[in-house]
Amino acid sequence: MKLFNIVSKTTLTLSLILFSQNVSQTHVYAGVENASPPAVGKTAKDFSLSNLNGKQIKLSGELKKGPVVLLVLRGYPGYQCPLCTRQVGQFITSAAKLKSANATVVMVYPGTAKDLNTRASEFTRNIKLPANFQFLLDPDYIFTNAYGLRWDAKNETAYPSTFVIGTDGKVKFAKISKTHGNRSNVKEVLKALSSSS
Repeated sequence: MKLFNIVSKTTLTLSLILFSQNVSQTHVYAGVENASPPAVGKTAKDFSLSNLNGKQIKLSGELKKGPVVLLVLRGYPGYQCPLCTRQVGQFITSAAKLKSANATVVMVYPGTAKDLNTRASEFTRNIKLPANFQFLLDPDYIFTNAYGLRWDAKNETAYPSTFVIGTDGKVKFAKISKTHGNRSNVKEVLKALSSSS
């Protein structure tokens, strides 16, 4: 009888722990399915993502240094996106101009957690990131969903998007492409940075 009571109490305790973990996860992500992208004039949601070295980078921490240019890439929709590669290259080529605007460029690479590090490493293999650039990983689209940018269609990942976020946390510029192309360019971003200072 004592053994039965011990087993029953242990089972009940484990059930309550598992139930409470599920409840807290639901609470943390409640409303994400209805999330909207940050609009111009609104405050961008803070987030924390890790880079390829595992270091956590927080939006609010980057904003203490100056405005942030947030580039949301497509990640790996079955291949390394050539338009993402080109866009990243254009921003890296203009790193000095972005630095003179005191901006940090934060690139988010979304994907399934299972192979995200491998795919992100492939994407950045031939890229040397300037000091004012961060390349962050979005495992299982947690950030992408929270920002309302999940492109939930076959062979798609995230809408390619660009935001300029001022040191006050407010969005100064937003461009969300509902296609693979039609992305923001450095000229648009520099204009937004100069008009927001």
